[in-house]
Amino acid sequence: MTGQRIIIVDDHPLFRDALSLAISAALPGAEILGAGSLDELSERLDTDNNLDLVLLDLTMPGVKGLSGLLYLRAEHPQIPVVIVSATEDATTIHRCMDCGASGFVPKSVPEHEIKEAVLAVLAGELWVPQGLVSDRVDDKETSDIIARISTLTPQQIRVLMMLDDEGISNKLIAYRFGVKEATIKAHVSEILKKLDVDNRTQASNAFKKVSALDWQKAKA
Repeated sequence: MTGQRIIIVDDHPLFRDALSLAISAALPGAEILGAGSLDELSERLDTDNNLDLVLLDLTMPGVKGLSGLLYLRAEHPQIPVVIVSATEDATTIHRCMDCGASGFVPKSVPEHEIKEAVLAVLAGELWVPQGLVSDRVDDKETSDIIARISTLTPQQIRVLMMLDDEGISNKLIAYRFGVKEATIKAHVSEILKKLDVDNRTQASNAFKKVSALDWQKAKA
């Protein structure tokens, strides 16, 4: 395979460089791009979404847990996303795959597994580290929330991410997005309806349950 365009989204330049070298060794003809935040990635995708793969870190500026993954799957469902993260427990891996990731690569794996994962996903397969994935216990409540969140539009996902900021008003969200307050009110109403909740706090709590990396805390 040659000619692929891949972007690495991580706020550590040294890690981006190391990962770029590993991918280039596996795909000599690939164009490897980089971004240091979700906002930087979004700006690039607004003008150029001709990408074959996104490699996304879970913890960096503009990302809270799985929020970045959820947003990317809603906004650009045609581009596969592989999570590359230092967080590598089985529950996190399962949640990432449930939320639409095509693969999960722990930062601790050797270079040959990174190459294997990238090649597998570019070939249309899913990839997870066999040694880290244990038998899962189905969590119907969380699965239901993920299913409801998947019905939100990209704009509604972005608003839902903002509702996680305690006390933020519709007016401030509208200012940050450069839209009218009435537009945000309409999005919030649709979010509550689609998530089957009564208020913003319940919507935020539902989102935290899915997007948090500290699963035990999120269940408390």
